Amino acid sequence: MSNHVLTVAYIAASVLFILSLGGLANQETAKRGNVYGIAGMAIAFVATAASTAVSGSGYGVLAAAGVPAVIIGAIVASRVAMTAMPELVAILHSFVGLAAVLVGVASYLQPDHNLVGVEATIHQLEIYIGVFIGAVTFTGSVVAFGKLRALITSKAVLLPGRHGLNIALLVGTIALGVPFMSAEGTAGLVPLMGMTAIASVLGIHLVVAIGGADMPVVISILNSYSGWAAAAAGFMLSNDLLIITGALVGSSGAILSYIMCKAMNRSFISVILGGFGTSGGKTAKAAEGTATATTLEETVESLDAADSVIIVPGYGMAVAQAQHAVAEITKILRDRGKQVRFGIHPVAGRLPGHMNVLLAEANVPYDIVLEMEEINDDFPETDVVLVIGANDTVNPSALEDPDSPIAGMPVLEVWKARNVIVLKRSLSPGYAGVPNPLFYKDNTQMLYGDARANVNGILSQLTATEATSTLVPAAVG
Repeated sequence: MSNHVLTVAYIAASVLFILSLGGLANQETAKRGNVYGIAGMAIAFVATAASTAVSGSGYGVLAAAGVPAVIIGAIVASRVAMTAMPELVAILHSFVGLAAVLVGVASYLQPDHNLVGVEATIHQLEIYIGVFIGAVTFTGSVVAFGKLRALITSKAVLLPGRHGLNIALLVGTIALGVPFMSAEGTAGLVPLMGMTAIASVLGIHLVVAIGGADMPVVISILNSYSGWAAAAAGFMLSNDLLIITGALVGSSGAILSYIMCKAMNRSFISVILGGFGTSGGKTAKAAEGTATATTLEETVESLDAADSVIIVPGYGMAVAQAQHAVAEITKILRDRGKQVRFGIHPVAGRLPGHMNVLLAEANVPYDIVLEMEEINDDFPETDVVLVIGANDTVNPSALEDPDSPIAGMPVLEVWKARNVIVLKRSLSPGYAGVPNPLFYKDNTQMLYGDARANVNGILSQLTATEATSTLVPAAVG
């Protein structure tokens, strides 16, 4: 394939990637956005494989790497549960970071002798920055995976003098850049590896210092990092498509992170720098009071008596895979003339948009799925709020306790409704490790047990009453 045809193919792929991002911005067009993205990646892969850069023995290497990757990717994608999607995304981000590191090292060990003077200096700088971004992304994503997988604590691990440590690591990175840039040939490999080690430690330290409540934002930030790492790899390889794609991912991830931080009343810089500017010493108070238990029968009676219902899903619904039963409950209640809507917190679940994807999968109408700021004012006029597996996102201490670790974080103010029914196994704290006073409020009832079993139980009883109500007129006639 000639360079001109390759350029045209890359432009077409870039346009499809832009259309993909535009489609993914809206639930109604998300499927089309995915199709655009798949088509763009297919064009990019085929065009690259057919380019002059891959020839002869290059096809064998490409097949040896690509075929197993395709098989592994297909198997993982088909088997991964929605509850494991955040961990999968985190580990995929780490792969991008690691790839940027390997590309940087390989580019340095096999320099392009056509580059001289300023061009050679710029290329070395690209390698150094690319490896730095890649190393931070790699280790940071691995730590995020560990937190999401519960392999390490979800709480913020705050070392003494952590901000000084971050500054020292950055100073060390810059200091090693001096001998790297001035080295002849490949003599700068030692400072490059030293910087890689420092950047790896920095990535670990930045993410380990971020608490569980901010993990969805961290995933979004790491997504941005992975994009910049890909763009850096594109500069090192002189690949325009990688540069464009990386810039798209990096900028969109940064914008999404900023929007989420604003929605959570969090400082964007603070989250990026592992809690910089925060005290980090707040301790959650124990919630006090007596929780009121309820039953399936009482829950169904409350739903039957209600004119307006808001369902607030959380990670517990994802774990229980109860979204389809919830969709059926919604249909039955709406068929009975009740107003049923969903309230979605920006960080519900462990991934941006996690709950929206689950509900879309269950074919819940898009127009009744509302964001937090759209529905918060409606809770005082709501008869029943059904909280399914949500915890931190409905915690009143975020607004009522200035000493809470999640103080200032906007939450769904479900406690303002006339009645709140919480489906949860126990009274244990959520992912952020903060006790929830909602469970002890006078208008809250706890439906204990597995969310899937309870949701199916509610559905069964609603279905039974639906069947009874349709049989009664026939019997009378």
